[in-house]
Amino acid sequence: MKDKRTHIIETAMNLFAGKGYEGTSIRDIAESASVNLAMVNYYFGSKEKLFESIVKYKSSLTRVLLDEILHNTKFTYIEKIDAVIDSYVERLFTHRSFHRLIYHELILNQRDELQTSIVDNLIPNSIIIKNIIEAGIKKNEFKKVDIELTIATLIGTINQMLLSKKFCNRLLNKELSYVPYDDVKFRKRVKNHLKQLMHSYLIN
Repeated sequence: MKDKRTHIIETAMNLFAGKGYEGTSIRDIAESASVNLAMVNYYFGSKEKLFESIVKYKSSLTRVLLDEILHNTKFTYIEKIDAVIDSYVERLFTHRSFHRLIYHELILNQRDELQTSIVDNLIPNSIIIKNIIEAGIKKNEFKKVDIELTIATLIGTINQMLLSKKFCNRLLNKELSYVPYDDVKFRKRVKNHLKQLMHSYLIN
């Protein structure tokens, strides 16, 4: 059974994803979570702190998966990159609404403290990917590449598909009613493309 704090976080995440940061109030969250306002304030203190807690919660779940990949001794380094790609596409496509909201906050830069918190929580996950690539280079499995821009290419490709469904559908020549992120074949297409890209670029 989930504890109250986790229940509030997951409820708030769904509301933020659907209504946006500005369109969601603490009262909305309390009502939707079936808890009183005082409990939300007790755990988080403010809407901004609650949003920060959600980002921390989501990024920590991803970090656990990435750590498992990093320390998996059965995988070669390119297999670790493949596993990272599978994980990122699945998680970001599944939770796309909240992921868009996070990047909306990063782009707008209206709340400096919140933006800093988002970056602080996302960067450690990128560092794990960096560690995988660095280790692959050290073991001579990978070429010497620009590691930071390689990570930006990997994550940036997924983000480009995610940030606008309309753009994605026009690019794919699909009807507006088509939802690419729920299409298993499209998810596989994105994964395969990124794997081919990384294999060609990284493997020595």
